[in-house]
Amino acid sequence: MGAAVTVDAHHHVWDLSVRDQDWITGPELQPLRRNFTMADLEPEAREVGVDRTVLVQTVTVAEETPEFLALADETDLVAGVVGWTDLTAPGVADALARLRELPGGPYLRGIRHQVQGEPDPEWLLRADVRRGLAAVAEAGLVYDLVVLPHQLPACVRTAAALPHLTFVLDHLGKPPIASGVLEPWASHVRSLGALPNTVCKLSGMVTEAGWRDWSQADLRPYADTVLEAFGPERLMYGSDWPVCTLAATYGEVSRAAGALTVDLGDDERALIFEATAARVYRL
Repeated sequence: MGAAVTVDAHHHVWDLSVRDQDWITGPELQPLRRNFTMADLEPEAREVGVDRTVLVQTVTVAEETPEFLALADETDLVAGVVGWTDLTAPGVADALARLRELPGGPYLRGIRHQVQGEPDPEWLLRADVRRGLAAVAEAGLVYDLVVLPHQLPACVRTAAALPHLTFVLDHLGKPPIASGVLEPWASHVRSLGALPNTVCKLSGMVTEAGWRDWSQADLRPYADTVLEAFGPERLMYGSDWPVCTLAATYGEVSRAAGALTVDLGDDERALIFEATAARVYRL
């Protein structure tokens, strides 16, 4: 595979006895309707060489982030947390400060909101959201973008307006891999990558492809596009476990990412599979 995967920059956990994951709807998502814990992830991560991970928000619930921070404090594997807070609230800065005072608070590295679920394609451009994003930047945190392709133009405008905030594009911006269509997604991604304060996660591809019949050839045009747009120094690997298990095992996702980057040099692969995430999330 080339350079070893040592950092998984994007995974989740949940316990349905604590709260529902209300996005798990429809029969196709039912395999996810069970608990996924760090005890489930750790052996799979260790098997492929991962020794640090970033635990990422799943639901828009304030209580989840303190739980994730406490979990990071209790496990050696989680090195950073991307949590949630209400960006539109007037006291965002205070809310972020309170999170950092909690057990595990120093593990807070970024904030994410489920922008993909917002009906307004320009939600990121709202004045109250912009104020919240400025507070994230002031706190020295990064902002993860979980968006759909039609929301990418707003991402570009937002990142350009806030040059001191690092924006991390999750899952390549969810391109329509199953259909094989590249445009207009590719043009939007190139526009985002042209901004120096943007980073992209090589993650979430298998679940945007055909779950039962995807191949590396299906993924390659999309991986090549973000590699060209961001370069290895602004590209980081993430498994998107356990969502990825709808289409592939943890190991299969890791091996696919390795195969998609096999033509790069060892130093470039080391950036994607370790150094970019370590730098951006201060792991």
